[in-house]
Amino acid sequence: MGKMRRFLRKSEVGSEPLAVTMSAVRLGERALQVGLDDPAIAAAIAAKTGMTGEASLVVADDQAAAAARDAIAKAGGLGDVRVIAGLHPLPFADSSFDLVVVHTARGLLASLSADVRERVLTECRRVLRAGGRLVALDVGSPEGLRGLFGGARPDSAYESAGGTAAALESAGFRPVRTLGDRQGYRFIEGLKG
Repeated sequence: MGKMRRFLRKSEVGSEPLAVTMSAVRLGERALQVGLDDPAIAAAIAAKTGMTGEASLVVADDQAAAAARDAIAKAGGLGDVRVIAGLHPLPFADSSFDLVVVHTARGLLASLSADVRERVLTECRRVLRAGGRLVALDVGSPEGLRGLFGGARPDSAYESAGGTAAALESAGFRPVRTLGDRQGYRFIEGLKG
């Protein structure tokens, strides 16, 4: 019986994907997501803002938008999904979000030229309120099945130039820190001072 209780407690704790937990999105927050790696994670982040918050998602194409809308609907959440070619400029007022989550585990930021990457991240900083946070869900160390069968790998040229942390600093985020590297994700946070 005692073993069963411990098992149940552990499974309850692990019910939320780590990427959602690490984003630290809270009920009532205004959250913007940029890009789309895993529609289920984007939907869970959107659902976490609840009825009192605001969830917006910006993607670069109609296919990603359809996947995001479908996942958000299945999760029972509400979210405004917009297609913005090039992911900038963002169609939101200055300081309109508490949190920005950039989905870049499949190489979104690494795939952009340096000037476009800086424009996208500068726009993300513009729409954040003072004291707001940007969390990048970056490709991390391969673990488990991802390690055995391959998965997203960091872009070596991008990483040698400082990677996402350097890109955030270049766009004016301070401080920038790596929160962790688990389950195939590296979680990088930048603050808007």
